[in-house]
Amino acid sequence: MKNYEIMFIIRPTLSEDEVKKVVTNFKKVITDNGSKVTEVKEMGQRELAYEIKKCKSGYYFVFEVEAKDDKAVKEFDRLGLISGDMIRHLITKIEK
Repeated sequence: MKNYEIMFIIRPTLSEDEVKKVVTNFKKVITDNGSKVTEVKEMGQRELAYEIKKCKSGYYFVFEVEAKDDKAVKEFDRLGLISGDMIRHLITKIEK
C-alpha cells in the first residue's frame, strides 16, 4: 500500500455548503478509483502568503489517502487542475 497526503485550498468566495460539496466530490473521486481516505483534516480559512487566482485567502483541507496504485491520485490531480473551485493542491507520497 502506498500512502499519500493531499493538501488543497478551496476558493473563499464559496458558501459553507458549497465548500462541503467540493470536499465531498473530491473525496468521492479518491474512493471511486479504488483508494481509501483514512483521514480528513479541515484547517479552516487562512490568509495566503501571496495572491493566487485573485484570492487572498482560502479554505485549507488535508486528505490522508491509502492506495494500491496511483490511479486515484492521478485522477484527483487531473480534476484539481480543471476545477474552478480549487485554488491549489499538493500531493505528497508518505514513506512509512
